Amino acid sequence: MFRRLAKAGAAKSALVAQRSFLSRRAPAPLSRLQDEVRGGRGKKLKFAQEWFDKIDTDGTRELEFDQMQQLMTELDFEVSNEEMEEIFNFFDRERMGVVNYDVFMNALKGELPVYSSSIDLGGSIRNVMPSAMRSLQSSLPQFDIAETSEWMESLDAVVQVHGPARARYLLHDLLRHAQQLDIPIREPVITPFANTIARANEEAYPGNSELEERITNLIRWNAVAMVSDANHRDGSLGGHIGTFASMADMWEVLQNHFFRGKNYGGGEGDSIYIQGHASPGAYSRAFLEGRLTRDQLMNFRKETGGKGLSSYPHPRLMPTFWENPTVSMGIGPLQAVHQARYYRYLHMRGLADTSKSRVWAFIGDGEMDESETISAIAVAGRERLNNLVFIINCNYQRLDGPVRGNSKVIQEFEGLFRGAGWDCIKLAWGKEWNDLIENDFDGKLVDHLENHPDGDCQRLAALNDGAKIREELFPGELADRVKHLNDDQLRDAYMLPGGHCREKIYSAFARAEKNGEEGARPTVILAKTLKGFKLSTFVGRNPVHQKKKLNDEEMLNLRTELGINLSDEQVLAKDENVFCLPSEDSEEITYLKGRREKLGGYLPSRSPVKISEMIRIPGDELYEKFYTGTKPGKKVSTTIAWGGMLRALMKVDGFGKRVVPILTDESRTFGLESFFPEFKIHAPFGQSYTPVDAGSMLNYAEAPEGQLLQEGISEAGALCTWIAAGTSYASQGTPTLPFFIYYSMFGFQRVGDFIWQAADMRVRGFLLGGTAGRTTLNGEGLQHQDGHSLLIALTNPGCRAWDPAFGYEVAIIIRDGIREMWGEDKDVFYYMMLYNEDIEQPSLLAEDKERVEAGIKKGMYHFKTFGSHDKKVRLLGSGVIMQQVLDAAKILDEKYGVSSEVWSVVSYGELHNDMHNAHRMSRLNPDQEETKSFVAESFAGGPDITIACSDYQKALPETIRADVPGYFDILGTDGFGRSDTRENLRRFFEIDHESVVACVLSALSRNGDIEASVAVNAIKEMGLIQGKRTDITAI
Repeated sequence: MFRRLAKAGAAKSALVAQRSFLSRRAPAPLSRLQDEVRGGRGKKLKFAQEWFDKIDTDGTRELEFDQMQQLMTELDFEVSNEEMEEIFNFFDRERMGVVNYDVFMNALKGELPVYSSSIDLGGSIRNVMPSAMRSLQSSLPQFDIAETSEWMESLDAVVQVHGPARARYLLHDLLRHAQQLDIPIREPVITPFANTIARANEEAYPGNSELEERITNLIRWNAVAMVSDANHRDGSLGGHIGTFASMADMWEVLQNHFFRGKNYGGGEGDSIYIQGHASPGAYSRAFLEGRLTRDQLMNFRKETGGKGLSSYPHPRLMPTFWENPTVSMGIGPLQAVHQARYYRYLHMRGLADTSKSRVWAFIGDGEMDESETISAIAVAGRERLNNLVFIINCNYQRLDGPVRGNSKVIQEFEGLFRGAGWDCIKLAWGKEWNDLIENDFDGKLVDHLENHPDGDCQRLAALNDGAKIREELFPGELADRVKHLNDDQLRDAYMLPGGHCREKIYSAFARAEKNGEEGARPTVILAKTLKGFKLSTFVGRNPVHQKKKLNDEEMLNLRTELGINLSDEQVLAKDENVFCLPSEDSEEITYLKGRREKLGGYLPSRSPVKISEMIRIPGDELYEKFYTGTKPGKKVSTTIAWGGMLRALMKVDGFGKRVVPILTDESRTFGLESFFPEFKIHAPFGQSYTPVDAGSMLNYAEAPEGQLLQEGISEAGALCTWIAAGTSYASQGTPTLPFFIYYSMFGFQRVGDFIWQAADMRVRGFLLGGTAGRTTLNGEGLQHQDGHSLLIALTNPGCRAWDPAFGYEVAIIIRDGIREMWGEDKDVFYYMMLYNEDIEQPSLLAEDKERVEAGIKKGMYHFKTFGSHDKKVRLLGSGVIMQQVLDAAKILDEKYGVSSEVWSVVSYGELHNDMHNAHRMSRLNPDQEETKSFVAESFAGGPDITIACSDYQKALPETIRADVPGYFDILGTDGFGRSDTRENLRRFFEIDHESVVACVLSALSRNGDIEASVAVNAIKEMGLIQGKRTDITAI
């Protein structure tokens, strides 16, 4: 799949030095050692852990000779003293008496193959992204006008004598031949409605076709039985039969001949995105492979007992089986594209060998309507992802009816994909029908088929009537084309489209694989199939998608048609005996397992590594540098504080290279432009232009080895890249830690479906909601000002959401996140708000450090108490609005004689979850002492009045009301955002310091602690509006 870089740009100096070092001839014992390590990832990981254990004492990444020899012995690497000395001296080039860990481990892995997508732009760019202007200019010069006229007349003659169909074929062939002659002209985006691969060019089928058909039928049967019987037992479970029936033949050809498992080599195997509704087929195959039991199949869609199978691909629910979720519609295609792109990123940065890993995505033709799918097509074409294959399952049906009843969906999709720069393989017709196409001497049959809309094709398939097929598809002079076929033969030919013809399927996938090895473009296979194939009573019918169960007669007929060795009693019993499993030594099981063993193991499969045993995470000293506040008078935002921390993380030896900053064209907004020249933007084909700021200190620098991922204006695409990076510990056994910063309004609200997918995929990483707060991003207005994403984040069980007020809080949250995700191997991700308002950052004093760190982890801590008066209140502040709370506390102390106990609430979500866990323990254990939440414990014995204020909706603090004692009032930013100054916006939403003061005084008056007149006069003095606000849309 990969070949040498022609124009890749200069690699980092360390990578160059490493490759120079590895170019030396390795001694024989080292080669033997390399073979052992490459043979199993487990031993390599064990080696890494043992090494870290050895060097923990002094914190270096080096071993002396005796330590290394002892380590070899403990790992059962048999080497003599002389061989050990030879290996050690090979690495100890400078004779320093130590060996460096990184150099040694990279030598054991070997040098990575170079990615073939990084090809010379000059030789191929015209065929990938042609210039319309260049094409226009090339057509203007006439050269020999007489000769041009002769060509035109020749074309006229072809049309007059043989018709437009023949002329069309001729022009297509001429264009293909022109490309072979390296003439810079683009082939048409839509070709005739025929198989792309002619019969004469098909590959010989390498497997036992008859045996594979028997295996496919077993898998079909068990998939149908699983869904049907489950719904006979409980009709509310649901499930889908028709989707897998339409893709089973392609699925099995891929399983037996193409899908590369985790142990294939050149990466951690292929990544598969299966249509979610086809999941019963994957379970059925895994049952034959011995990976799932009858009991599990009996519990399809019954998961709460701990032994069931999830409805669709869900790694969160089946963490060793599924790797990639594909439901809801549209998330699979876009994620697949960015997965393929990230595999290349890992490879080009030297983090992992992904040279043999491909991404395969099954996509329904109805799913092509999703905007995410269309976006995916453009990205893959632009990025030239030759490690990506889409298979569009064109069964012509959505849930309600046809996908394109009035046109030809395959032709439409071909235009989309070819126009975006994909190689397109049409797999439309099976053997017999393809013969009719190839014998279409004048093109009239293809012409007629292209004008026969998909809605009619679906109807003919549902009718299953050869006479009707003859009548509609072969009228008039076309009737002679099929006079050698009787009606049954004609029907059988029509009912076996390309997506169900094993030999043609193999040839299409073999061509796609070859495209990946030799080409520089992604490949799409447009496969014509029948929804519900072999389910004769409802194949092609509109309700097939909702078909959940077969009646007894249908089950018996299907058993007979598929040749399943089960008695009537077994079929009708509706228990575990309905599943057919040949003996372990049967021809079917032996063949099935043998093919997967040769291809590197079973798929789908998920194999996460334990990051805690691989990577040393930064110690406290890195974060404590950020505990010191700003100098008096100097102000910075939490965004800038985070940027400094990110740079520090990226510079940590061994760890920093795994940090992946992800940006959506807002780097300058977040103060990250200085990262461009330092870490560079990843560009697989290098920087072929001179940027406008080339001479500046902050020039826009792109390079193949660049660490920053600049996603352009696409939050959905960036989220998918973030997911790929945050799950690489499972997909490629190569942990990377993504930090994706974006306008907070455009995260959970805009691409929440992908964030939900991220939690399903067990992503580990950081989302940073920049320019946070409804009044803090003051000038942008309604569509930009975020006052609710923290509430939405609370709905995602895999998300821990934070709203820090100060730089040291940001540091502690990041430290705890890295510890939790990488140090403790927990499948969670962090969402943190970052504000663009500059403030004087306070310091975290040494005497408060332990208490504050513990409080932040739980969600809040006591920040400061103002005054020592008899009248006391508790103030809760969050994010940048903590400044308003602190100002209010000063006024209350100095002007009104009220003491304020100020708390910094960094996560209402963590407090909310802790509170409900405590309530549950108390509810279920009434005979034991009541379990107290952190909020209840912290506030016990304190003030009776609590006021919360943040730049978010009031519903956020409401989540802890149940455990806040006494009077609790909340100030927040309910309503639509709008443009104005921060001062005016905070007064409008009543979250400024004066509104906090008024809220406290009002509460004290109602509590009888002060005269009501004090509060009334204060409210009037501060000019607060006292009228009603009843229409939230007017706020």
